[in-house]
Amino acid sequence: MLENIAVSFSSIWSHKLRSLLTMLGIIIGIASIITIVSTIRGTNEQIKENIVGAGNNVVNIRLTHSGADYEFDYEGNPEGVSTVSDDLRSQIEGVRGVEGVSLYHARTYSDGIYYKNNLFSGAIYGIDDSYLDVCDYRVIAGRGLTAHDQSSFKKVALVDADTALTLFTGDNPIGKTIEIKGEPFAVVGLVEKQSKKEPAINSLYEYDMYAGSSSGEIFIPKSCWQIVYTYDEPESVAVRASSADNMTTVGKDTADILNAGISSDSKVKYEAQDLLEQAANMQTIANSARNQLIWIAGISLLVGGIGVMNIMMVSVTERTKEIGLKKAIGARRGTILRQFLTEAAVLCGIGGALGVAAGIGLAALLSAVMDMPTAISVPACIISVVFSTLIGIVFGLMPAIKASKLNPIEALNRE
Repeated sequence: MLENIAVSFSSIWSHKLRSLLTMLGIIIGIASIITIVSTIRGTNEQIKENIVGAGNNVVNIRLTHSGADYEFDYEGNPEGVSTVSDDLRSQIEGVRGVEGVSLYHARTYSDGIYYKNNLFSGAIYGIDDSYLDVCDYRVIAGRGLTAHDQSSFKKVALVDADTALTLFTGDNPIGKTIEIKGEPFAVVGLVEKQSKKEPAINSLYEYDMYAGSSSGEIFIPKSCWQIVYTYDEPESVAVRASSADNMTTVGKDTADILNAGISSDSKVKYEAQDLLEQAANMQTIANSARNQLIWIAGISLLVGGIGVMNIMMVSVTERTKEIGLKKAIGARRGTILRQFLTEAAVLCGIGGALGVAAGIGLAALLSAVMDMPTAISVPACIISVVFSTLIGIVFGLMPAIKASKLNPIEALNRE
């Protein structure tokens, strides 16, 4: 085998230009496939990153009415919906893949929040002790909320940097007092998301989903929510999944637990904010386009394979006397067959390797010039080289069989 490979390299090197032109179809086909796979794979990762967001694997399970966010009417909890009990919370914490659970109240668009003459229009949350940890916040100044704040209904608040900028015009917010629905709350801490990566916003829908709190966020103890908003309100649940891949399952399992006590006929249901499923749907579309493009690129491989068969036929004709001599001194049909098959496989294998290198280079060029995300797939590169080698074997089979069947006497006498 090693001898056949050495002979193959020698033959390819002695006809460099012809070998390169023969490999051209293979190189173009493999390069196209690697570029397509890398670009679509990069696009899929960007879709997932954009939709899931900062990548902290948090799923929000919120109460909805007929599929839309539940609108609070200040009449308390809807029929069949109660506050989340300790037993329900324990069940959620026991769901496979759940790493953290937090209960909270939220108003995405708030009103009645002031600091001096400045009006706040961002989001306000009534949070429990675990919210900051579950949702990946950290305190960068002052302090966080304590269990004592919750139990004593202490009117304190945390704000983020956007709130400090919009409500306090960039001044240090710690120690200042804000008014929420006529109630004074002392700002005790400044918080920020630990991950600074934000999802891309390309449409009004994405703006509503991601940028609703762009004016900032205020956090108060969950126990103080009724002080501000008077009535009982349904709680939302934030669940931190162990990985992005099981966010969908974790979200649906949590929603099922919360909906267990709600009538199946009710239009009010808890639903997970299933961003990962949205990403999967968009990735399916991208993958469908990828598969179509790969089939088109596969035509180049077919053309390249036919070119290899053609050149190998020419090679058999050129080396008729060599084949005759080998058979005259005892070379068997299998030996001749393996030699030409090896040469075809090596020729296409080299073409495949060059195609992979060209594909990686082209993907990098597209990424730099067109600002397209790319992600090189090592398995795709390996499979491409193996597949191109198999093409050489398949399309080199006919010339190899022809060479192995030559009559030694006729081959030696042929001019």
